[in-house]
Amino acid sequence: MEFEKYSLLELVDMLKSKKVSSEELTSYFIAQIEKKKNLNAVIEVFEDALSKAKEADIKIKNNENGKLLGIPVIIKDNILYKGKVCSCSSRFLENYVAQYNSTVVEKLLREGAVIIGRANMDEFAMGGSTENSAFGITHNALDYDRVPGGSSGGSAVAVAGGLCPVSLGTDTGGSVRQPCSYNGIVGIKPTYGRISRYGVVAFASSLEQVGPMTKTVKDNAYMLEILSGKSEFDETSSKEKVEDYLSAIKGKIQGLRIGVCKEIIESVKGMEVEKPFLEVINWLKDQGATLVDVSLPDYNLSLACYYIIAPAEATSNLGRFDGIKYSRRSEDAKNVDEIYIKSRSEGFGKEVKRRIMLGNFVLSSGYFDAYYNKAKKIQIKLKKQTEELFRKCDVVLSPTTGSVAFKLGSKNSDPVSMYKEDRFTIISNILGIPSLTLPFAKGEKDLPLGLQIMANSFKEGTIYNLADFIENNWEVK
Repeated sequence: MEFEKYSLLELVDMLKSKKVSSEELTSYFIAQIEKKKNLNAVIEVFEDALSKAKEADIKIKNNENGKLLGIPVIIKDNILYKGKVCSCSSRFLENYVAQYNSTVVEKLLREGAVIIGRANMDEFAMGGSTENSAFGITHNALDYDRVPGGSSGGSAVAVAGGLCPVSLGTDTGGSVRQPCSYNGIVGIKPTYGRISRYGVVAFASSLEQVGPMTKTVKDNAYMLEILSGKSEFDETSSKEKVEDYLSAIKGKIQGLRIGVCKEIIESVKGMEVEKPFLEVINWLKDQGATLVDVSLPDYNLSLACYYIIAPAEATSNLGRFDGIKYSRRSEDAKNVDEIYIKSRSEGFGKEVKRRIMLGNFVLSSGYFDAYYNKAKKIQIKLKKQTEELFRKCDVVLSPTTGSVAFKLGSKNSDPVSMYKEDRFTIISNILGIPSLTLPFAKGEKDLPLGLQIMANSFKEGTIYNLADFIENNWEVK
């Protein structure tokens, strides 16, 4: 049986009805990982995966409950799973063994999931192509010569390539949504605080969220409910009641107010995604939605704002990796100063070093007000503009990316060009609002293009309803 053809919800039902065992399912996906190891999506398959699957089968036999009981899951390599290596795809942490479980792992295990391995990623989640991993590049699941996106490229390829039915990624500026777009699957960056970040190795703490990556919208809604909620260990996690996201999917959109943002429409002009993006907006109007003209005057400043705030926070968060406590120590160091300098020089890759230097610059004396302080003021302005925007509409649409996945190596010599790939996704991290991508069109070589749906904080249910409607009624062409 080709289990990769089934949705997560279908597999859940098959396990519950005992049509398949977790051991059979897990063995199949482990074999898929081996069969497609050239994609380099999965760094490690955990040795105890099959024994955990056998334990799940005993629970299923005893009619025990669990929303993910027996389901194989892959997690990004920056999410702590006690007793397992968590390297952030960096030589600096290649032998670091997690001492405790992250909140999201606890939630997966509580529902009976079988975590089978860890996915490749851009080192410390810094990158947009998964070409910055210390363990080699990951290839797009649909075109081997193209990038999978990043930084959660391995997680996206794992689902799109049939290596698991669901994976977890993290999203700081588009790192779930962009690779999902490039690989033709569904991914969400929830409201900031919706999912606890406890036990996730930090990049930019005020911007990032864990997000599920799945084949279908309903699968994604199912996963978000499982992962969401307050954590006693994370003060940034929200007490907001967790919605039944599957119940929020109504199958109709009559009366939904869709914001057509002037600045987004202008940004899309001339891009590969322009024609299908405008077509889907007009189609939604024909289906009963109401189009509302809205504006976000400082929208185009979000990219620059992000690339000041994120590196500044990264500089602070990565300060702990100094060769003393958490990370690999240089063997050539002869004194304390050399331990710091040589360990960080040898341990961090080029992109991480670039962002640390940028972060130190914008935080340095004489430049703090000119850069970091100004970026924070722009962020506040954008949040106020967004509050006004969502008084007029329920959701805002944009492309996830301007084009299909680019060729491997084509942007490595031009970091700014690489950063611009996140031009549409960064805004929701700056604002802290939820944002989902789903495949909606085909571009060059029939590769997927993603549609992004954004809504006000904690309105994920509204997003899922619209996304499911598009998934089931819009003809991808």
